[in-house]
Amino acid sequence: MKRLLLSGPGDLRWDEVPEPEPTDPGQAVVRPVALATCDIDPAVLRGAFPLPGPYPFGHEGVVEVVAIGDEVRTVAVGDRAVVPFQISCGTCEACLRGHTGNCTSQPPLSSFGLGDLGGLQWGGLWADLALVPYADAMLVKIPSGVDPVAVASVSDNVPDGYRSVAPQLAARPGAEVLVIGGPAAPSIGLYAAGLAVALGSQRVVYLDDAVERLEIASTFGAEAIEGRRDDRVGRFPIVVEAAGGATALRGAVDATGYDGWCTSVSVQLSEVALPILDMYTRCCTFHTGRAHARPAIPAILDLVATGRFDPSPVTTRTVAWDDSIEALLETPLKLVAIR
Repeated sequence: MKRLLLSGPGDLRWDEVPEPEPTDPGQAVVRPVALATCDIDPAVLRGAFPLPGPYPFGHEGVVEVVAIGDEVRTVAVGDRAVVPFQISCGTCEACLRGHTGNCTSQPPLSSFGLGDLGGLQWGGLWADLALVPYADAMLVKIPSGVDPVAVASVSDNVPDGYRSVAPQLAARPGAEVLVIGGPAAPSIGLYAAGLAVALGSQRVVYLDDAVERLEIASTFGAEAIEGRRDDRVGRFPIVVEAAGGATALRGAVDATGYDGWCTSVSVQLSEVALPILDMYTRCCTFHTGRAHARPAIPAILDLVATGRFDPSPVTTRTVAWDDSIEALLETPLKLVAIR
């Protein structure tokens, strides 16, 4: 079978490898039908994110189940499902707490398509076939009528946006939200803005300096403001930092109101000084870290299926499977390849 291999910045090629063979009755073999880029992928391809190759590429997508083990109960052959990018068993203490990104049954950070960081043994999803090691725990069937292309990024980036606004809005319904968008986590910031609108925020402000992203945010119903990442636009109960860098992170913390939440969804590649005393004085809750994708997926699919949230405006390019390499090297904001 063919799989996509990333060897380094600007270097992708199809690789011939044996088809995956299940070794456990709880496993499933799946065929990807709609694959999306994660925000990290274009950065790696441009040489802006340190994730050295070679490694099997791809970790976001919708798949069709082609074979299941004797103990698999939640999916059947022919079902279409979202695959969370993180490997999780569903039964360890971390998984039972909803911390599926830190499953203790496997090495830390285990995930599809993230090279040595996530473990090469899992392979990538940008392939003819892939092996899902814990089918019942990981695969989430997509509801009838939901377009796989629209939810291809529900493996990772959409849950990343969801965790930055959904729990906070559940605790404080209607609260205003500020999203500081930018190049580090561009789609995650946009998903956060769209989800905040869908989840009932009375006002969602999206601050960015890129016209393309501002237009997408407006499509979601957010108040799009063109400006610098540290522009003063007021203080908010919920703030999401998706731009990356010290200026954006400090701007996000400064914009967080009393008893507010500030979530950084970008990967900070250098140390950033934070005003801890000021944060303490305002009772500011700051969170950063990888999202635990699997627990959020059913709620997101329900929002899509009921028409409350449509992720598709973030997808800026859709191509046929065979055109993947050329399109990936152009590093669009969000690419989806379909069979």
